Amino acid sequence: MKKLNFIVFGKNKPILDIVIRLLNENDDWSAIGFIDEDEAFTNVDLLDFDILLLSCGIEDVAEQIIRERVKKINSKIIIIQHYGGGSGLLKNEILLALSEFDNSECF
Repeated sequence: MKKLNFIVFGKNKPILDIVIRLLNENDDWSAIGFIDEDEAFTNVDLLDFDILLLSCGIEDVAEQIIRERVKKINSKIIIIQHYGGGSGLLKNEILLALSEFDNSECF
């Protein structure tokens, strides 16, 4: 299995830190997070990521702009909206999104 690389955007720093920690506990996953999406667009290559995880606190208009901007750069990225909850819910949201994705090179 290929190691999956996550980029996470969220506006609540304590929650963002927890989400990053939970993702990085999985040996097959690697995650970095940003509160400021412009910082991410400036400092990372979005082609290096398999999954964009949207965490809490992002306004609807900003979220739509992020989705469009990311897809324009990396059309293969999977975008997951994380609504909160425990680590089991986060993992299940990710596994469900992966099971619905048709690109076998992610597995």
